Amino acid sequence: MWKEITTVQEWEQLLEQSANKQTIIFKHSTACPVSASALEEYENYLAKLPNPNVDYYLVKVIESRPVSNQIAEDLGVKHASPQIILFKDKQSIWNTSHWSITTKHMTAVLD
Repeated sequence: MWKEITTVQEWEQLLEQSANKQTIIFKHSTACPVSASALEEYENYLAKLPNPNVDYYLVKVIESRPVSNQIAEDLGVKHASPQIILFKDKQSIWNTSHWSITTKHMTAVLD
């Protein structure tokens, strides 16, 4: 499953760890029905035993706005929500947002 990050310090640790392992961050808006649907797709993907070489995280963009903003700045990926960003070595490799966040799409890219 995913782990939620809520502080900029946690984000900075993830960014440093990305030198060793690919990481996914899911940016979720708790006030958005599109994001709720995307979160369901993300959880469906994770339920099927995803790629073990990737770490999976979630940030709630309203509740943890500074973290969300720092992610966009550090990875150079324009903020969207919902949004999934795959990164390694402090660089975005792939990202998608809104209705493109599907179990099928994640499986095609990540597995």
